[in-house]
Amino acid sequence: MARPKKQQPKGLGDVIENITEATGIKKAVKAIAGDNCGCDERKDFLNKMFPIGPRVRKCLTDEDKEYLTKFFEVRHENLYPLEQRELARIYEAVYQIRIENSNCGSCWREYVNNLKKLID
Repeated sequence: MARPKKQQPKGLGDVIENITEATGIKKAVKAIAGDNCGCDERKDFLNKMFPIGPRVRKCLTDEDKEYLTKFFEVRHENLYPLEQRELARIYEAVYQIRIENSNCGSCWREYVNNLKKLID
């Protein structure tokens, strides 16, 4: 029987849970402390305190939201330099992370996907 596929960890709490499951620690703790050992609350707290992936620092402005909405209405095979500059400006403003100019397709795919999550 195939194992269910694990979801990507949302934060440190999920990472710790995966480690304790793999090592058998979680099973031992449940056997000793029971099902209500506080693990789920700790996991949720750690996920919120130490998330994996970019953390939104500031809200989108109405102008940026409008730009991104129009941008995502069209399928883009390539990003032109003007689009890259505008997307980088918005990304840096929202996530407070400086991104380097790059022709790296996978880097831009990640930036664009993170911006799309803001609109969705």
